[in-house]
Amino acid sequence: MKKFVLLLMGLLFLSGLASAYQVNINAPDTLPVGKPLIVNGTTTFGIGTPIDIVLYYQLTTTTEIQRKIVYVQSDYTFRTVFDTTGLKTGMYKVEVPTNGNGNSVTMRVVNLIDRSEDLQLSSSLSQNFNGKILIAGMIKGDENSGVQVEVFGPDNIAIFGPQYVNTNYQGSFSIDVPVTDSGDYEVSFTDATGYVGNRIITVTGPQYFTTGPTASLTKSSIVSAHTKASQVNPAYFAIKTGYGQVNIQTSSSVDWIIEYVDDNGTIRSVNNQMDKNPEKIQILGTGKTIYIKVYPYRTDVNSEVFVYAENASSIVLSPAVPLPFASATPPTPTKTPQASIMPVLGVIAVSIILAIRNRK
Repeated sequence: MKKFVLLLMGLLFLSGLASAYQVNINAPDTLPVGKPLIVNGTTTFGIGTPIDIVLYYQLTTTTEIQRKIVYVQSDYTFRTVFDTTGLKTGMYKVEVPTNGNGNSVTMRVVNLIDRSEDLQLSSSLSQNFNGKILIAGMIKGDENSGVQVEVFGPDNIAIFGPQYVNTNYQGSFSIDVPVTDSGDYEVSFTDATGYVGNRIITVTGPQYFTTGPTASLTKSSIVSAHTKASQVNPAYFAIKTGYGQVNIQTSSSVDWIIEYVDDNGTIRSVNNQMDKNPEKIQILGTGKTIYIKVYPYRTDVNSEVFVYAENASSIVLSPAVPLPFASATPPTPTKTPQASIMPVLGVIAVSIILAIRNRK
């Protein structure tokens, strides 16, 4: 009889594990102050279930900064965004204070950093109006790479970019941006590591270019896109080419590998520069969409990669693994839902009870 009781208790314990809810959240490990902190999650809770997500600051003690309530969507996901403007640098954590089983991930640590010191402008923050503003400076760690520049006018409307600007061996860059009005212009900088910071350039003086031709900047046909990539989860990019030579390159600071398909349909791999310089390839464009695959040389790296394409009209992340890369991708194993174990446990329990009764 004792064995029977212990067996039933074990079955009940297993059924409890099978029915336990799961909650898993994701957040960036590192984030510049001022950028939105995006928290994504998945769960087995029912659709419409409210979930608390709390942002804490961790110093000697844990202090709650903000709490938000989100609701489980039809695909069993949830999402929220915390504003980090004005927060101190340091260690924070986002947490879902709810009970899940042993496989749940309900807490992530986020390090808020300030990269503003990495950006040094050599151009003046106060310039007289002459139809353009000069944006020149240097970004630490961006040697022989590039930076994306975006400019917002006095009415907070983007007037330039985001556009890729080359940096030299010292990480220096320079560009002229045409303007038609005086006022405050916000310039935002982003590199392969992420958001660097912004600066306000004030344009003053008479607007003497009100008639006739104005100074203009010929934009280079360089487009870019970025995402995280690892050997397990490589990045795939779809590039709409122009006609003629298309120059494609990665960001630096990580030893990247580029795979592409040549004119004969053969997959080629390029890895010549290590982590000091960008990897570069040249492809003959025919106005069609081509695909490339990018991943790090090292197996322990999972980092942000920027890909820049010259003489291309667009570059986007491929929504699926493109051919012929798909043929080399192993199928994703299908997991058996936890709830499917419940009927089996029920049948086992009933069988044991009937067997004991028959013995009597």
